[in-house]
Amino acid sequence: MPSVIVVIGAGSIGQAIVRRVAPGKHVLLADLKKENAEAAAKVLTDAGFSVATASVDVSSRQSVETLVETATKIGSVTGLIHAAGVSPTQASPETILKVDLYGTALALELFGNVIAEGGSGIVIGSQSGHRLPPLSVEQNASLATIPVEDLLSLPFLQLDQVKDSLHAYQLSKRGNSLRVMAEAVRWGKRGARINTISPGIIITPLANDELAGPRGPGYRRMIEISAAGRAGTPDEVGTVGALLMGSEGAFITGSDFLMDGGVTAAYWFGDLAPKE
Repeated sequence: MPSVIVVIGAGSIGQAIVRRVAPGKHVLLADLKKENAEAAAKVLTDAGFSVATASVDVSSRQSVETLVETATKIGSVTGLIHAAGVSPTQASPETILKVDLYGTALALELFGNVIAEGGSGIVIGSQSGHRLPPLSVEQNASLATIPVEDLLSLPFLQLDQVKDSLHAYQLSKRGNSLRVMAEAVRWGKRGARINTISPGIIITPLANDELAGPRGPGYRRMIEISAAGRAGTPDEVGTVGALLMGSEGAFITGSDFLMDGGVTAAYWFGDLAPKE
């Protein structure tokens, strides 16, 4: 039975990781826009990968269930790369919570039901989740473990409590890392692993939207002040992804890897710290 790596989100980061982990395996590349998946599939196919495509709306349980069925018909699901999401400039708070928070939890639940023994997965989070002030113990537990269909009913996620799209994004990304930690327990019972990578500013079309948007000056200042002094590349995220999904990362699960060139460090303890 073929080994299948499922990629949700056909963007630069998902492609960079799958190029590192999928030689000799079958790739199922899914995106909200089928044309995006097909464009990425052509690049991968031309590079020697075996690729199928699908459209998926991660905010729809039925759509993700259909994707799981498609994947399991191809073969044994040994990998999940969940890189789908929308940014604060691209969407409303309601859409961000539905896609980035609920959609991620849904994918973790449904693919966690079929992931093969020895399999592994990655969720692409964000540095933004690390800049949200601490939540309460109860809020953390709710984001991690509440049934997926109840997630968006949490009181602190209601639109009168969420200040703006950035706040929704930060809550979603914090929720992603907490949900991955909890799911690592369940995935572990199947002999599989799941981790989060929380990148900083990585040059992708999404990042370019942010840099060109109203928050662009702030993002450029982050880059200038960070220890690295530059933005990252999808290939650098791919390197970490390859570690986490490969045999050398076999002792790592339920973890969140922040890779932002030092932006978060500067935010909490350096020149990017909010002024009192």
